[in-house]
Amino acid sequence: MEIYYAIGGTALGMAILYFIVRYAQVGGDFAGARKAAEIAQRYRTDTKFQDAVTTALTPPPPPPPPKPSPEPILLLTLMQREGRLIDFLLEDVDGADNETLGAGVRSIHQACQKVLKEHLDLEPVLRGEEKSQVEVPVGFDPSAIRLTGNVTGSPPFKGSLEHHGWRVTKIKLQKPPEGQDAFVLQPAEVELA
Repeated sequence: MEIYYAIGGTALGMAILYFIVRYAQVGGDFAGARKAAEIAQRYRTDTKFQDAVTTALTPPPPPPPPKPSPEPILLLTLMQREGRLIDFLLEDVDGADNETLGAGVRSIHQACQKVLKEHLDLEPVLRGEEKSQVEVPVGFDPSAIRLTGNVTGSPPFKGSLEHHGWRVTKIKLQKPPEGQDAFVLQPAEVELA
């Protein structure tokens, strides 16, 4: 009879030990463990469910970075077309004499000035003549007014206007036709024989 008690006690001890181990494994949540087992069984047998879980657990690829606005490029395109500005800026002018360089700059200046006036409305950030005294108020916009020199204390500041700055008040550029690459400043030219 004692052997039966020993076997029963061992079985009871094993059952208690199994319960303790399972309790630790599932963190005390037997209902959650049962649900997880059901989900695992369904995952092994249901291919649609497998696909849905895989899709849910796989992050989508990041979206492509936004394409920059072509408006500044459009303005450069017009300055290249009308005044050959980019050709001039990228040309090596070290060997050119001042007279030749000056004559070339005059026509580029006139053509590019015309483009600016046609396609942008501009106004000074601060009105006033260069070297005149101006006051920079409290709460000024640091993207519109750059302080130089001995900058100490807090606004309002008084100083000499070194450059009045420029602000665009209106852009009058037309977008290129659909399908045209707005980032091509000037197309390559090929003369056919």
